[in-house]
Amino acid sequence: MTNIEKIKEIPTPEILKIYFDKLKIKVRTLEHEPLFTVHDGQDIRVFMRGGHTKNLFLKDKKGKFWLISALESTKIDLKKLHKRINSARLSFGKEDVMFDILGVRPGSVTPFAIINDKKKQVKLLLDEDMVEKYDILNFHPLDNTKTTEIKTVDLIKFIKSCDIEFEVINFKEIF
Repeated sequence: MTNIEKIKEIPTPEILKIYFDKLKIKVRTLEHEPLFTVHDGQDIRVFMRGGHTKNLFLKDKKGKFWLISALESTKIDLKKLHKRINSARLSFGKEDVMFDILGVRPGSVTPFAIINDKKKQVKLLLDEDMVEKYDILNFHPLDNTKTTEIKTVDLIKFIKSCDIEFEVINFKEIF
């Protein structure tokens, strides 16, 4: 049984923090007004170190789900991405499906939401530039009224503890 399977309820930011503590992952979380887009978060940059991110929940035509975590400036071409990741054509996943699988609503999408993917339905794609250029990254902790700083090595540790399929890819190659 993986660490994640021991969690019985849908994690909240508070339960996520307890999980981080069990993994000996130190994070710093800032509370703020709800943020729904990358642009909305511009004013909190002065309080947060590291790389700022965007996250996309996608579904391919064959019903497979993908979660992309990338630097906010990374260009992601959905019309070409499917060829690179060997999937069918991609589109944005529906809000209700995203909530059923990841337990988050639009604006709160985050790689931390894989903690809720008990059936291992999502493949996580991490931006190579994000992973290689930043020691610290920022994500919502399942709630878009907070932003959490996490060391990149600890993000990978968290992902591995969730036993989710993931890949680090170079989005620049896709253009």
